[in-house]
Amino acid sequence: MEHFIVSARKYRPTQFKDVVGQQAITNTLNNAIENDHLAQALLFTGPRGVGKTTCARILAKKINQDGTQQEDEDFAFNIFELDAASNNSVDDIRNLIDQVRIPPQVGSYKVYIIDEVHMLSSAAFNAFLKTLEEPPKHAIFILATTEKHKIIPTILSRCQIFDFRRITVSDIKGHLADVAKQEGIDAEDDALHVIAQKADGALRDALSIFDRVVSFSGKELTRQAVTENLNVLDYTYYFQITDLLLDNNIPEVLLAYNNILAKGFDGHHFIMGLASHFRDLLVCKSQETIELLEVGEQVKAMYFEQSQKTTHTFLIEAIEIANGCDLQYKTSRNQRLLIELCLMQLASLTASGEKKKHSSNGNASKKRYVIPPSHFKATEKEKTTPSSSETVPPKPKVESTIEKASSEEPVYSSNEDVKPEKEEAEPTSTIAEPKPEPEVEKEQNSEVETKNDDSGSKIADKRSQIITEYGNKKVSALSLKSIRKKQELKKEQLANQPDEENLPTDPFSEDEMRTAWTQYAKKVETDGKYNLLSHLTMGIPKLDGNIIHLEFPNDTIKVEVERAKYDLLGFLREKLQNYNIDLDILVNETVQKKYAYTTREKFDKLTQKNPALEKLRREFDLDI
Repeated sequence: MEHFIVSARKYRPTQFKDVVGQQAITNTLNNAIENDHLAQALLFTGPRGVGKTTCARILAKKINQDGTQQEDEDFAFNIFELDAASNNSVDDIRNLIDQVRIPPQVGSYKVYIIDEVHMLSSAAFNAFLKTLEEPPKHAIFILATTEKHKIIPTILSRCQIFDFRRITVSDIKGHLADVAKQEGIDAEDDALHVIAQKADGALRDALSIFDRVVSFSGKELTRQAVTENLNVLDYTYYFQITDLLLDNNIPEVLLAYNNILAKGFDGHHFIMGLASHFRDLLVCKSQETIELLEVGEQVKAMYFEQSQKTTHTFLIEAIEIANGCDLQYKTSRNQRLLIELCLMQLASLTASGEKKKHSSNGNASKKRYVIPPSHFKATEKEKTTPSSSETVPPKPKVESTIEKASSEEPVYSSNEDVKPEKEEAEPTSTIAEPKPEPEVEKEQNSEVETKNDDSGSKIADKRSQIITEYGNKKVSALSLKSIRKKQELKKEQLANQPDEENLPTDPFSEDEMRTAWTQYAKKVETDGKYNLLSHLTMGIPKLDGNIIHLEFPNDTIKVEVERAKYDLLGFLREKLQNYNIDLDILVNETVQKKYAYTTREKFDKLTQKNPALEKLRREFDLDI
């Protein structure tokens, strides 16, 4: 059996004109040789399989040619190839430096090709610096690497750098067509295109794939044989899926995706290919961008035909959805469900009669429906109105901020601030009207409204009173749920109050007041409100008639206690049976509470309460 030589070696270029896809570099090297302008150290860098080592061998052979040698002369005695991955120590570099001193026996130059040079150790790099900068006139170094960033800057500064680029799909396909022609293989254009795409810019990989597919299919190289052997998802699947998406046929789309998974294809690869398919359709929509489509002529016609069925809006939204699914795929716990959800969203883009969803990228300005809070307190006419649908003229008075907001129409607010117009409220029943409330609350409302008629500043006082009225149970005023919650709290609070006519006003002493105060502090501690407990036990409340005076060192503590004022007064009034009790909270910055932190401070604080502790410590000679 004849020995088989792989195509990557059999068809390795021997001249610069045969190198594929690197015309700029080969022209530069040719001109440098002809003009005797070649540097003493060259660095070839770029991806795998793009011709770095091939160009280095062609250069090493070409600079030794003077026209008198035989045609097949390869100057093997003048070319030294080293693998830096296995010869990366200082001793290996020292042996190389010793060989450099010896002039060539044949030809003019000794060429040292060091492959994978980034694998050299730091010590080896430093040992190589002097020789690389000033080698003998007969020595030329060609360094090749795929990872230029791993080479130290002092080496890079001594080399002339050539960056090899990835080879385009069209160049790889043309070279494969030449190889297939020389091998006598009948290859379809689409089959070669699939191989070129699979190679990802590396010609050596493309030739290796070509050999594998030829071994599978023989002398007839078809697209079906290539896709089957390489396990590549054929573009016909994407055309079929897109047609189903345009028809809004969600069941068939899910079945088609299930068939793709059953054939062993990866879901991530499928969704990436689908996004690329939408991109190619978008490219076909314009004559200026159609040249960006890297496919065969037959497939280009199929793309153009399907692109006429789609719109720019559909394709842009489809690309965005598919790309978002691609980004979320690796972090998803249920990857199949993620892709199926993506397909259902794509199939719903062109559905008629359905509301389109905006993209969730945060850039689009969305309007949201804001429902204003309802009335906290019903007016006289609202309570006596027999039907909620009847219109009642508003009272000629200044309403509080919350009451006014509750009677305004619902507002649509976007990202920009929208200032509602100041209009008189009409208590129409667009939202559920609040239930009638007890007479006690009605009288309290009328008193507060009468006081607030004088100035606009008193409206803010009313608002503050309503906010703090519920003690520590604060809720938002921008949702129906919060409105219902506030009404429930109101009912609970009013249920515990006796009638106004029978309010008890029993006398009580300061000691009884402090006893009730201590009981409330224990209740607060049981509820887990330790901050409020600390504030209530900070000072000693003082009684003046029915007014309890409190002093706190700052406004922050005052605000915290005022939030619990309603609950505190309700507890004290019930315990002491006197509903004339009220709180007077002042801020006195000179009042400070001394906290004991260290062991000594704790002992001193205990000694103040019980001086006998100091005597005990001295008697037994105790340390603190």
